[in-house]
Amino acid sequence: MTCEKCGKNAATTHITRIVNGLRTEQHLCGACAQKQGFSALGGLDMAGMWNALFAEPSARALADTVGCPTCGTTLTEIVRSGRAGCPDCYLTFYDRLLPAIQRIHGKAQHAGKLPSAAGETARVQQQLDRLRGELDEKLNAQAYEECAVLRDRIQHLEQQLRPQPLLVEDAGEEE
Repeated sequence: MTCEKCGKNAATTHITRIVNGLRTEQHLCGACAQKQGFSALGGLDMAGMWNALFAEPSARALADTVGCPTCGTTLTEIVRSGRAGCPDCYLTFYDRLLPAIQRIHGKAQHAGKLPSAAGETARVQQQLDRLRGELDEKLNAQAYEECAVLRDRIQHLEQQLRPQPLLVEDAGEEE
């Protein structure tokens, strides 16, 4: 297969994109892939992408002064490598990473399937998040009857998440 861009070299980088359910494929040679921002390994140039997202001066000033309390990684290091040092980096740099994650993925909430090990609580919480989003949409559309139905479903699920009191049967007093 030849490169779709130059039409000369063999395609060594194959890119599949799925946007709004529409799948597109692109087959490029190494040189054309690198010109379009893909590394020689075939993946996105994450460091370049993070640099572009955090190019403003205020981000650089914050990056130089704040480090993750768990691993010590700074925002500058995350921008250079394209990788967080540990899960706590996401909490430490939340306000700076959230807009970038939203720009890259379109949203910041996981919308896929949950692993079976996540448990019932995670499934209910995900359903609650989805219903709250629907409720906001219905409120904006002033569909108040549908809002009432969603409110009741949300309250029912919230009740499931509350800890239930233990019932202890009285065995009677012994004399």
